[in-house]
Amino acid sequence: MSHISLGIGSRVRHPQFGEGVIIQIKPDDYMVTFMQHGMREIERTYDKFEIIDANDADNDLVSLADIEVLLVNTLRKYSDLQERVEMGQKWTGGTMILKPGDSSLKSKEVPIETFFSKIVMLRDRLRVLEQRVNSHEKLTDEDKVNMQQYITRCYGSLTTFNVLFKYQTDQFVGEISK
Repeated sequence: MSHISLGIGSRVRHPQFGEGVIIQIKPDDYMVTFMQHGMREIERTYDKFEIIDANDADNDLVSLADIEVLLVNTLRKYSDLQERVEMGQKWTGGTMILKPGDSSLKSKEVPIETFFSKIVMLRDRLRVLEQRVNSHEKLTDEDKVNMQQYITRCYGSLTTFNVLFKYQTDQFVGEISK
């Protein structure tokens, strides 16, 4: 079955799951409903299907997964929407205390969750700024590179706060040493 593109409604037989019908086509997978085993995702390159009844694939179809990826990328590029970023569990319920050097002045306590959300907002706004600089039509390439370097340095200045993030993939990354 290699290099055959099946369409929605095609009936197939799988060696392990038995007979099924293709109900959705994704970029890399078929979503197949098997009579005895329910829905399964099977790679489109899988070559052990026995084709019972093939429907031609419609090349104009766009999957919901494709639309979702496009929408998410568009929203990230053109909005100030903040994605959900988790704070490290050990900081939950914690307080940040700002104590002035002058003992006659009062300290200020800030819930770490509040501080963390402001750090995340700053990070997201830097990302939007970065995208807008990179896609700006009137800036020269040299201007874009110079502004990008300043943004990268801003990320680097914020790496101190990486300790607050639950996942390393959410952390700030500055200039990488060569």
